[in-house]
Amino acid sequence: MKYYVVSDVHGFYTPLVSALKEKGFFDDKEPHKLIVCGDLFDRGEEAEKIQEFICDLLEKDLVILIRGNHEDLVEELVENFGEWMTIDLIYSHHWHNQTPQTVFQLTHSDLYEATTMPKRVSLRMKETPFFKKILPAMVDYYETEKYIFVHGWIPADGIGGSRPQYFYPIENWRGSDATRWREARWFNGMLAASCGVTEPGKTIVCGHWHTSYGHSILEGKCSEFGDDAEFTPYYGEGIIAIDACTAHSGFVNCIVLEDEELQKNGD
Repeated sequence: MKYYVVSDVHGFYTPLVSALKEKGFFDDKEPHKLIVCGDLFDRGEEAEKIQEFICDLLEKDLVILIRGNHEDLVEELVENFGEWMTIDLIYSHHWHNQTPQTVFQLTHSDLYEATTMPKRVSLRMKETPFFKKILPAMVDYYETEKYIFVHGWIPADGIGGSRPQYFYPIENWRGSDATRWREARWFNGMLAASCGVTEPGKTIVCGHWHTSYGHSILEGKCSEFGDDAEFTPYYGEGIIAIDACTAHSGFVNCIVLEDEELQKNGD
């Protein structure tokens, strides 16, 4: 099976399609699928196009969806809309991550309606294809013979608070509970891999953290966000990281891998 792999599209439909066209996804006549390593929405202004595109691929069984931390954020926001006052929402982590913008786009609502009639907006969001089709289709990880696809990283023990600066491997990470997987979706996979948290015999493909971190901090090739920053895929021991930080770089990374499917995968 041929896999076209992207991550952290963040509502930027046009760069996504451009990347897939460049790699030949739409013209491929052989068995192939798209793998999205999380964070389909937030930041970009093309959420409805992303939603329609992914739902079409789901109907054709052409996509594998990995859950990202932004999917967690959207679900959390929608479930708790009634707790937010306007000023609180504007200064919240949700606003910083632009989660409400996805809700506004997909429900055709705005900040005033969301904070004065939260139940209405919440119910409307729960009726969207995003909630009814896309979220239920998402898995914590997907595995083939040679690769493991995740969002941030595989579950591990981290030291350093909410943004761990060092990681230790854990046994049976595949069997981790929901809390462990939510935490792992926020991990810097490049840092975790550099600490030795990898899977023997496999390469882990991840998103979430901008690849310029690896090129800058781990390779010393460039700055993280300066004019010389590099957002191409990062390749290291046991890892391929592909988050191009599309809101900053303007493009989506797409890598093409060929491998054999496994019968059982994490959900």
